[in-house]
Amino acid sequence: MPSGRAWSVHDRYGNEIYLTWERWAHIIDPDNHAEVEPFFDYVAATVQQGRRRQDVYDVNGYQYYRPYPDLPDHNTHMVVCVRFRWRSQPDGSLQEEKFVTTAYFQCF
Repeated sequence: MPSGRAWSVHDRYGNEIYLTWERWAHIIDPDNHAEVEPFFDYVAATVQQGRRRQDVYDVNGYQYYRPYPDLPDHNTHMVVCVRFRWRSQPDGSLQEEKFVTTAYFQCF
């Protein structure tokens, strides 16, 4: 699998959010959510067009969710978890990062 970013999109609120190939490999690992692999494009579309809610356990985490009619196993929605963080740079400035951590299906 290639390294670096798989894609970068903007959500409904103007945030630039990215998915790395490393995170994609983690998501589709058989021990995680291998069933998501055929739905790669849905992950970006969910971030771009879905609704979001803040994670109840992590103020820097958000769950983007969107319904799809063709998900497996009676699931109704794709859920994409995104982490917002800020890293200090050597010059003292902050670099903003917003990236996908995982994605899965759920029945709402």
